[in-house]
Amino acid sequence: MWNVGMTELVLILIIALVVFGPSKLPDIGKAIGKSIREFKSATEGEKEDKPTMIESTKK
Repeated sequence: MWNVGMTELVLILIIALVVFGPSKLPDIGKAIGKSIREFKSATEGEKEDKPTMIESTKK
C-alpha cells in the first residue's frame, strides 16, 4: 500500500504539530482512535450478522 518510513512519519507529525498546536494534538488523536474503534466494531458486527442471515434463509 503506502511505504511510509520513519522519516516521513516524523515529518508528518512535525507538520501536524505546527498546524494544530500542542494543545489540540491529544484531542485529535483521541478522535481518530475512537473513529477507528467504531469502524472496526461496525465491520465486525456485519461479519457476525451475515452467517445468521444465511442460516435463516436455509430454514
